[in-house]
Amino acid sequence: MTTTRPLRADAARNRRLLLAAAADEFAERGLDASVADIAHRAGVGKGTVFRHFPTKDDLLAAIVVDRLDALDTVGERLLDAADPGAALLEFLGVAAEQQKQRDLSFLQQAGELTAEVTRARERMFGTVHRLVDRAREHGAVRADVTGTDVILLMCAPNHVTSYLADAPPDLWRRYLAIIFDGLRPEGAHPLPHPPPVAP
Repeated sequence: MTTTRPLRADAARNRRLLLAAAADEFAERGLDASVADIAHRAGVGKGTVFRHFPTKDDLLAAIVVDRLDALDTVGERLLDAADPGAALLEFLGVAAEQQKQRDLSFLQQAGELTAEVTRARERMFGTVHRLVDRAREHGAVRADVTGTDVILLMCAPNHVTSYLADAPPDLWRRYLAIIFDGLRPEGAHPLPHPPPVAP
């Protein structure tokens, strides 16, 4: 049986620099951003890029997995929180803040990249479902709200504010609060459509 050896400290540092540089470069230039520009931005040589990521698709997949794993780590920690409602709200706040800090809309053009991306997405979605289940069981969210509903709402706070040219950087918090009030059981009315199939 083969095992993956952990990266040396310098290699791990280069990988982190490359992921951050690539995300910024793709956000600014789209998927046509060059490996040379990414390497320059990260302060490494092109050879270092290709040692970590043989193709641009590998680099894009790593950005997605890195983002999903970071969210999943937060969600897993919050599963043990004493207040499941506050935990779910905190998770949604972290997700919105992460999205605000770095525009990853370019990833929508990339589609399903690798099996690793699919696994990371399934892990994170599973964690969201568990957070929502706990919040629902404790009466913090309405009984007819599902994990899938919340997953589909995760990008909404920043999506709404993207329509304003000069939106204050923390305006998304207002819309997250409105969304979360809609999830609460107080004053809830029956929803007009059944929930979508879980992703």
